[in-house]
Amino acid sequence: MAGSKKFTSRTSWRAKLERAQEPKWEETPKGRMYIPTPLEVNALMRRVGDGELTTVAHIRQHLAVSRGADYACPLCTGIFVRIAAEAAEEDVREGRGPITPYWRTLATGGYLNGKYPGGVDVQAERLRCEGHAIAPAQGRKPPRVEEFERWLARL
Repeated sequence: MAGSKKFTSRTSWRAKLERAQEPKWEETPKGRMYIPTPLEVNALMRRVGDGELTTVAHIRQHLAVSRGADYACPLCTGIFVRIAAEAAEEDVREGRGPITPYWRTLATGGYLNGKYPGGVDVQAERLRCEGHAIAPAQGRKPPRVEEFERWLARL
């Protein structure tokens, strides 16, 4: 479309991460659902040490158990993982640190996350630098960390 602009948000990723928000619980047909805050998800991601891994499903399970819910909202948790990753890269650009090691948070099943800054190539390189073997993409499935379960952090 001629003359159209690409949408960009005026709100920084750091501001989105730190936005005042309270956690919520909702009763759903599947049971009691916990809706975390972005800072809560970020704090769990920061607990994953060098060489360790976690998955979005692992984070959701920890949130549900620790908050007395049957499950944690998959949509909100996924969005907040992305916000934490983008805020970390924003921190790098602004010379702030230490940053949240978002590359250690995998998609369910140990798959790399193409929505992270730099996509799966950057995430794969960072994980290789920490000693992880990366299996190549197969069909529509992205690359995957081999034996990722061995390296799951205790949250």
